[in-house]
Amino acid sequence: MELLFDWITGSGAIESSTALLLIGMSALTSLITATLGIGGGVFLIAVMASTMPVSALIPVHGLVQLGSNGNRALMTYKYCDWSMVKFFCIGALLGAVLASFIVVQLPLVVIQYAVAGFILFLVWGQKPKATESSALGRSIAGFFTTLVSMFVGATGPLVAAFVHRNNSSKMQITATFATCMTFQHGLKAFVFTAVGFSFVQWAGLIVAMIASGALGTYIGLKVLKKISSNTFSILFKWVVTLLALRLLWQAVSASL
Repeated sequence: MELLFDWITGSGAIESSTALLLIGMSALTSLITATLGIGGGVFLIAVMASTMPVSALIPVHGLVQLGSNGNRALMTYKYCDWSMVKFFCIGALLGAVLASFIVVQLPLVVIQYAVAGFILFLVWGQKPKATESSALGRSIAGFFTTLVSMFVGATGPLVAAFVHRNNSSKMQITATFATCMTFQHGLKAFVFTAVGFSFVQWAGLIVAMIASGALGTYIGLKVLKKISSNTFSILFKWVVTLLALRLLWQAVSASL
């Protein structure tokens, strides 16, 4: 038992009770994202930020989200908009390459203002014309969100806002968002490994959180299929909006 707790606590970097809390939260937040389409990643990183070392926060969160989104993508792959994913991934690759060379990052408050404002514009602004959903636009979305993801961790609401602009069905939104995020978090793991972060110390916790997240995703997708498309669209829109307003609040509080 002692060996097991050592394995899931980052070799004692966090308390065993904290590790169990994070494993449980991974299941809950995966359920939230699978049901509402968005929100779980931001919720999880907020909990992790107050319970584990800052140096491990974004890379560990990224790998856990890789597992969570990967599970959801596999469970919904037949609904995915592969055209959008293809061009999103091209931009994401370029964003990851640039991020690996950036030494000086923007102040967090600047990123919070920019991301929150952009989310609100995408969700509540005028619906896109055909040219706004072009290959270039999708590639720019992949580039921008992947670049930002390396510094703030949870960019799910921003990616979701881009996906939402295509007026897809609830299952297509869920599948496309999950696939885009899987690729983005995969790139994040590669970049952090390339710059020297060792995932070995946190492997036990990451595996346990991915496993519990898979269970949460399975349950959440069952709930999603019982929600009407209109209800899903309304919930999705307001959850993304609330997450954007949360970012604005954090930015304003930090500025005071």
